[in-house]
Amino acid sequence: MHYVTVEGLTKAYGVTPLFENISFHIEEGDKIALVALNGSGKSTLLKILLGKEMPDDGKVWIHKDVTVVMLEQNHDFVPHKSILENIFDQDNPVFSAIKNYERLTDEDAGEPDPDQLMKAIAQMDELNAWHFDSKVKQILGKLNIHHLDQEVGTLSGGQQKRVALAKVLIDIGFEHKHTLLIMDEPTNHLDVSMIEWLEHFLDQEKVTLLLVTHDRYFLDSVCNEIMELDKGQLFIYKGDYENYLERKATREEMDVASIEKARNTYRKELEWMRKQPKARTTKSKSRQDNFYEVEKKAQTRIQDQQLELNVKMSRLGGKIIEMKKVYKSYGDLQILKGFDYTFKKGERIGIVGKNGVGKSTFLKMLLGSEQPDSGKINVGETVIFGNYSQEGLQVKEDMRVIEFVKGIAENFPLADGTKVSAAQFLELFLFPAEKQYTYISKLSGGERRRLHLLSILFRNPNFLVLDEPTNDLDLPTLSILEDFLLNYQGCILIVSHDRYFMDKLVDHLFVFEGKGEVRDFPGNYTQYREWEKDQEKLKDEARKEKEKIQETPPKTANENKPKKMSFKEKMEMERLEKELEQLEIEKKELDQQLANGNLSYEQMDAASRRIGEVINLLDEKGLRWLELSELA
Repeated sequence: MHYVTVEGLTKAYGVTPLFENISFHIEEGDKIALVALNGSGKSTLLKILLGKEMPDDGKVWIHKDVTVVMLEQNHDFVPHKSILENIFDQDNPVFSAIKNYERLTDEDAGEPDPDQLMKAIAQMDELNAWHFDSKVKQILGKLNIHHLDQEVGTLSGGQQKRVALAKVLIDIGFEHKHTLLIMDEPTNHLDVSMIEWLEHFLDQEKVTLLLVTHDRYFLDSVCNEIMELDKGQLFIYKGDYENYLERKATREEMDVASIEKARNTYRKELEWMRKQPKARTTKSKSRQDNFYEVEKKAQTRIQDQQLELNVKMSRLGGKIIEMKKVYKSYGDLQILKGFDYTFKKGERIGIVGKNGVGKSTFLKMLLGSEQPDSGKINVGETVIFGNYSQEGLQVKEDMRVIEFVKGIAENFPLADGTKVSAAQFLELFLFPAEKQYTYISKLSGGERRRLHLLSILFRNPNFLVLDEPTNDLDLPTLSILEDFLLNYQGCILIVSHDRYFMDKLVDHLFVFEGKGEVRDFPGNYTQYREWEKDQEKLKDEARKEKEKIQETPPKTANENKPKKMSFKEKMEMERLEKELEQLEIEKKELDQQLANGNLSYEQMDAASRRIGEVINLLDEKGLRWLELSELA
């Protein structure tokens, strides 16, 4: 079924158009990612599709049976109403029945009135609403939404985002057979388990999707097409993110070639135009028109966004940060329990864990804005922190972008002794010359976050603390940030739910497991998830084995007689003893190598994989040795 047709769409604010004469189609079942630099018209295009804005020119046709639903960054909630009332705000019998039943059975509501509960159950039976209720419970549970009678106005921004997501998923799952779901950064404020669940949910649901996201693994998992807004034009790429990058690179190479050709043609045509007498009117009209087209193409400036900065970092001494026996709790929530760690030069550490386990508190303790309950945190005298927090950019008064950056410093020092000006540094982070004189108040949310990040890097710190740096950043900015951080020589501590970003940058992880436990995992996030799944599989197998043993009937008298050990089994036991001893030695050596921190990434990857294999072999062979020792 054909959902949407867009033809010749143009929209401008002021002289420069956001996009000009763009066209595309959306068919039923399409899952499309919309990619563009912040401030280039993504949000405006989405608002036009929703009917909230009108284009300057062009047509938008949406099938009469299609309902457009959008998950927006700003949520239209009634603050004094409960979570339940905001989610089920439609006047619909099934919604009303589920809302009533969930209200009565909510864990915070206490013991329900038996008569009211019986009536609610009867109403659910009558409307055949149980299947949909189980789906509602799954969505609310997976998004960690509980205490349904709580007023939405009392929730944090992240909690409100999850409630908005739940509402959208519940709405599309119930009423609308043909729905175009538009999602603007749906993974912000979700932990990784929630993101993985949402990937699976959207993949299983028969939903037509237009998605704006910076999460490249999420994009790859969910979408089968990418639309890119670039310099006012729309480019469409079928396939995954890797295919998009390859085809975009090819297109840009062809653009450079065509611009060079246009410049040569322009020079010839300019010479011809100048030779023509001004009074003559017989000049070729088509040739004049062609001249102006060629002139426009020839004057196109290819911006090299891949400028590499060999940063002259502030000197970092031998002592960086030492954490000794650090304890921290908030009431019953234990964040750290005797945490010990000494940071080393050039470390890139990712911090992961579920929401609410204390990741941000850990960063605040390092930065000195929170104090531990006990223990010591010793920060070296040469450490200069660069703190990118979720609070965002703080500006006392409105000023132009270039004035704000120059207020920090006029130039950025490089390792070779040269300097990059504030204007050049701004261009690196995709603020072209004309944008640099824009007032900060006129920037989009994503552009303000980009400027905030840039202002921190421009201060030239040697220890970066990045708390969710990828939220609301566009993919071109993320690519530049990653390149910058890969060349950065200082220490980096990152809290992020962006798996692609973490995999690309970190060497090891602090995994906050809850109850004050922090695991130091040697590897990136994908390797950790693979290890975690292996551990869950082993636990599941052990549980099944335990259940199997419990179900086994007691042995008879003859069966209880001790079995003699065969010669073959004696030899096997001796061999196992030698192998276990060798494996223990190898494990200690690998532990020592990983603890020293002197390995390259490839060596660390190989060592972490091998130590996992050694642990599995120790478990397997140790279990067999125990079986044989019982016979002996």
